[in-house]
Amino acid sequence: MNDAYALADADEVAAVLAWLAEHPKVTEALGGPGHVSGTREAPWPHLRVAAGPGGDLGTLTWRTEPEVSLELFGDPGGWPGPAALSRILKLCAVAAAELPEAPPTPGLPIISGVRPSGVLLESPLETGQPRWVMGLLITQHPNPETS
Repeated sequence: MNDAYALADADEVAAVLAWLAEHPKVTEALGGPGHVSGTREAPWPHLRVAAGPGGDLGTLTWRTEPEVSLELFGDPGGWPGPAALSRILKLCAVAAAELPEAPPTPGLPIISGVRPSGVLLESPLETGQPRWVMGLLITQHPNPETS
């Protein structure tokens, strides 16, 4: 099926979030389940998966490459330190890069590629809470089984 309107339902954020929330290496690195979501919240450290500011929507017909933002927040008290947060975020990005090898999930897009859109950046909040950010370009198309 090649329904161009199905592109509007291809939710790359939901696909990456669901994958990382269940990934055993991500769960272990973050200290247990419940540390991945779409919001900034405890428990810390916490990975927020959200729509990124960049990407390429191609011709709006099938294959697109939107950006997904990974934000890793440390505890407001300052732990873990910068080196640990950097390592954890890189681990999360590597785990996301495994997504193209996963079997398709009904209701989620087919992911055929994951690559960094830039650099890993330390960007603490104005309160001093540690935060590291990076973007991933997600090559995807709608899942013909659910579109």
